[in-house]
Amino acid sequence: MGIHVIKMPDIGEGIAEVELVLWRVQPGDIVTEDQILADVMTDKATIEIPSPVAGKVLALGGKAGQVMAVGAELIRIEVTGQGNASDATASARPAAAATAVAPPAELAAPITPAAPLPPNIPARNNAPPVHVASATRQPGEKPIASPALRRRAWDLGIDLRYVSGSGAAGRIMQQDLDAYAARGAGSHGVANHAMRYQEQHVEEALPVIGLRRKIAQKMQEAKRRIPHFTYVEEIDVTELEALRTRLNNQWGAERGRLTLLPLLMRAVVLGVRQFPQINARFDDDAGIVTRYSAVHIGIATQTDAGLVVPVLRHAEARDMWSCATEMLRLAEAARSGKATREELSGSTITITSLGALGGIVSTPVINHPEVAIVGVNKIVERPMIRGGLVVARKMMNLSSSFDHRVVDGMHAAEFVQALRGYLECPATLFVE
Repeated sequence: MGIHVIKMPDIGEGIAEVELVLWRVQPGDIVTEDQILADVMTDKATIEIPSPVAGKVLALGGKAGQVMAVGAELIRIEVTGQGNASDATASARPAAAATAVAPPAELAAPITPAAPLPPNIPARNNAPPVHVASATRQPGEKPIASPALRRRAWDLGIDLRYVSGSGAAGRIMQQDLDAYAARGAGSHGVANHAMRYQEQHVEEALPVIGLRRKIAQKMQEAKRRIPHFTYVEEIDVTELEALRTRLNNQWGAERGRLTLLPLLMRAVVLGVRQFPQINARFDDDAGIVTRYSAVHIGIATQTDAGLVVPVLRHAEARDMWSCATEMLRLAEAARSGKATREELSGSTITITSLGALGGIVSTPVINHPEVAIVGVNKIVERPMIRGGLVVARKMMNLSSSFDHRVVDGMHAAEFVQALRGYLECPATLFVE
C-alpha cells in the first residue's frame, strides 16, 4: 500500500489561493476515481475537486473556511501500489492529524446562514426540553435546518433538537417538521403551546465562510470605496403590465412567459445609449473609467448560500424573450452552484429586484467596480389623478444608486427619467 497526496490544484488566471468551502469526504471513507472530494471557492466561482485515484481517505489538509495556497496539501489517500508520497513525506504528518483537521459533522453539509454551532461553542438552554419523540441524532449533535424552517419551528413551539431529519447529513426538511408537528398536535398540543412561552437561552455562533464571506467582503469593499447616492423615481407601469399580459397570453406557451425584468433590461439598453457614463466600470486605483458599448447586465440572484450576480451578456443584441430565457438559465445555474466564473463576472451595470418583497424604497449597493445599479421595488395598485379623475394605476418605484465620483446627480436623474419614459410608454421600447 502507498500514500497519494493530492495538492490544491492551480485553477489558473493568476489565482494564488482559494477558500476551502466544503468537504465531501471524511477520514476513513473509501473513494473512487473522479469522485468529488471537496468544494473550493475563488473570488467568484465554486469549483469541485475530483480525486485522481481510488483508495481510503487518511487525512484532510484543512478545515471548511480555511484559505489555502495553490500547491498546499489538500488530502491524503491510501492507495494500492506505491503512491506519490515518499516514506519520509508519508511519516512526516502525525497519525492524529486525520482527526485533528477533520471538520465537524455539521460542516460536512452545505453551509447556510442557519448552519449549526461549531463543536467548541456549546448551546446553552436552561429550559427543560419539550418533545414528542426522540430523534436519531447523537447526544450533543446540533440540528441542521434552513432559517425559514427554524422560524416556523419557533412559531410552532417545537425544539428542533428532537426532530429527526431526512435530508443530507441529517438536515431537517419541511416534511420532517410537518410530520413531527402532526404527531404532537393531539395529546402534546398543550406542551407545545407551553414551549412557545418558555424562556430561551440558546446562542449560535455561525462561521462566516464560503460565499457568505465573499459577499461580506464584496459589500464592505463597495461601501468603503464608492461614494453612493441613491435616486428614487415613481413609475406608472399600468400600460407596461397590460402589454406584458397580452404578450404572455399570445406567445407565452410558445416562447416562454415574460416578467418585468426583460422589459426593464431593454429600457436600460436604450437608456445607456444616451448616458454612456452609466454603463461603465471605474478602476479607482488606476484612475481610469472604462465605458462600454456592450451592455452586460448583472442580475442580482438570491441563492440558498447567499446573493450572487450572474451576468447576461450583450443585452443590446437580445430581444425580450432571449433575455428572459437566458436570465432563467443563469438563475438556475447560480442557484444550483453550477455557474461558471465567466457567468459570474464582467457585468457593466446591475439590476436588483426583490419582487413582491421589493418594498417602497431601497438603497442598493453598487456592484464594484461598476458605477450604477438599478433597483426594482414592488408594483402596487394605487389611486392616481388622471385628467381630473381618480383612477386605479399600477405604480412602481425604481431605486437606483450611482458612484458620485463618476456620475453627476443631474445625469443620474436624467438617466432614470429616460427609463421612466420608456417604461410608461412601452411602444418606445421597440422604436430605434
